[in-house]
Amino acid sequence: MQPSDNDTSIRQASLEEVDTGPVDGLILEERLGYALRRAQLKVFKHFDDAMREHDIRPAQFSSLVVIEGYPGVTQSSLAQTLAIDPPRVVNLVNSLEERGLAMRVRCKRDRRSHGIFLTKQGEALVDKLKELSRQSDLAATQALSEIERRQLLMLLRKIYAPADNAD
Repeated sequence: MQPSDNDTSIRQASLEEVDTGPVDGLILEERLGYALRRAQLKVFKHFDDAMREHDIRPAQFSSLVVIEGYPGVTQSSLAQTLAIDPPRVVNLVNSLEERGLAMRVRCKRDRRSHGIFLTKQGEALVDKLKELSRQSDLAATQALSEIERRQLLMLLRKIYAPADNAD
């Protein structure tokens, strides 16, 4: 069976570099997942740039903030709060301990359980990181007014909030 001229042109086009440019007019622009991912990439790039000096990743930052807000939080509670798999939280807390930012302390009530606390170094760093994060958010959303930014946050929270069982 001989390839048709159409098959040949498709094969040739697939071998050439195709400049797609913007996705204007494609169905992707109508998909929430695509828009969220594009926005996430922009926000994370700003965050990464802001935190580079301190070598802090988003999950580490979130963990430090939760530990600061809930001193003595357990690993399982931290995992649940951040929606992270428990084995991943173990590695996360290990890395914070290795850096001297957090420490596990055995709970007096349940000797099998450990509470997580910030060290003095962690306390000092988390204050700096929170301000850097605030500035990063503002830079990433500079195209939005303050009202639009608050509305966006409110709408995003509605998406990930637990479903109301009172349907």
